[in-house]
Amino acid sequence: MLAELVRKNRSYRRFCQGVPIDMGALGYLVNLARLSASGANRQPLKYILSSDPEMNARIFPCTRWAGYLKDWKGPEEGERPAAYIVILGDTEVSKDFGCDHGIAAQSIMLGATEAGLGGCMLGALDRDGLRRVLQIPERYEILLVLALGKPRETVVIEDLGPDGDIKYWRDSEGVHHVPKRPFAEVVLQRHKR
Repeated sequence: MLAELVRKNRSYRRFCQGVPIDMGALGYLVNLARLSASGANRQPLKYILSSDPEMNARIFPCTRWAGYLKDWKGPEEGERPAAYIVILGDTEVSKDFGCDHGIAAQSIMLGATEAGLGGCMLGALDRDGLRRVLQIPERYEILLVLALGKPRETVVIEDLGPDGDIKYWRDSEGVHHVPKRPFAEVVLQRHKR
């Protein structure tokens, strides 16, 4: 059921690094993105896939993790992603990517969740470093990196507290808590017949 997939599709930041993800699985996920909506049907997105541990080790330093967790520098060795999907915008197809990469990333993450994987959409990146590591030509804009793997942590959704703080946090057991605004707060108007 879609609602259950959406609930399970959290931002995981710790993985069972030794559990590989094969290229066929990554290709399946990108195909979900390829079949998703695209503004004016331009389809300007391109993808780089990595499930190679050596390449992953070169990609990892270009990623930035969990800005709200100030005392955490990101996943340690053994907890890092088993795969990455880099989403690029081809500027020779379009100069504006709108929300295409968000739609594509959500399709990929829902597919990953359905397959028992977890992931994190990363927009905080060392783009210059990533461009060098992956030898990405200038015509491609680096939009997002999706980090994927078998989750090694528990992530729970909870109601926003009375203080209104939206920052995610970890408890003493390492459980990752994500506060969400209540439904009544996000719906401004209802017009019914």
